Amino acid sequence: MNPATLNSRIQIDTTLDYELAGACDFVFMVQATAGMGQTLVEEQLATVPPTPWRSYTHAPTGNRFVRLQAAPGPFRLSYHALVDKVHEVADTNALEVPVHDIPDELLRFLMPTRYCESDLLAPDALSLFGALPPGHGRVQAICDWVHGNVTYRIGSTVATTTARDVYAQRAGVCRDFAHLAVTFCRALNIPARLVCGYAHFDEPPPDFHAVFEAWIGGRWVLFDPSGMAPVSQVVRVATGRDAKDVAFATIFGPARMVAMSPETVLVQPAAQRPSPALV
Repeated sequence: MNPATLNSRIQIDTTLDYELAGACDFVFMVQATAGMGQTLVEEQLATVPPTPWRSYTHAPTGNRFVRLQAAPGPFRLSYHALVDKVHEVADTNALEVPVHDIPDELLRFLMPTRYCESDLLAPDALSLFGALPPGHGRVQAICDWVHGNVTYRIGSTVATTTARDVYAQRAGVCRDFAHLAVTFCRALNIPARLVCGYAHFDEPPPDFHAVFEAWIGGRWVLFDPSGMAPVSQVVRVATGRDAKDVAFATIFGPARMVAMSPETVLVQPAAQRPSPALV
């Protein structure tokens, strides 16, 4: 039986404003993923002043990159998209996949990475969650623990903050919540990866949103330990091992961000489509 799905249409309107003290090279990841449950109905990308740009897609992840070089002075990138999203409802009875059955291409999502030190936090993960029955419920317990024990606080972390730092200081933003959950999962031999995208939430001000996926029941299942937005309405932009793989902007040169506005509007509320009956 196929899983039930939630179907919705979401509008994205994003602007990123910079002041450049000199010529700068940019690598942006702001375009919605084409595929992985998402269909691009329409999209436009523009810059002010008009600047030549090119794009390419990293096939294994679906991440779409925009590269350009901008001249000194004010610079703005704008992105508009209309996305139809199909979200598979999670099977709460899904089991964890034994290590020997995990597909070869997913083994890298078990390994420690720069921001997710699963080797160093393994004793803590085992102490907190090792006795729980393996499966969807244990991943949800990790999310519940992170949500209940880490305070959402803007400015409490910096670009180099790792999951171990967040575990020690018990404060962070959505990226830090996701990093810590990913780290606990990997420490328990559950493949996990970071997902960055667009989501609507009333507070804090509009920003890109980070959630994560765990490989359970033979498929990737999306979770949001921050609890800030329904995962069924998160529009995927980038997927990777941790934050270094999913940055919305990588800058080479003297650029200063002066404003950002990743706005998301739910055009068509999610409608549930039940699983088809087997005959």
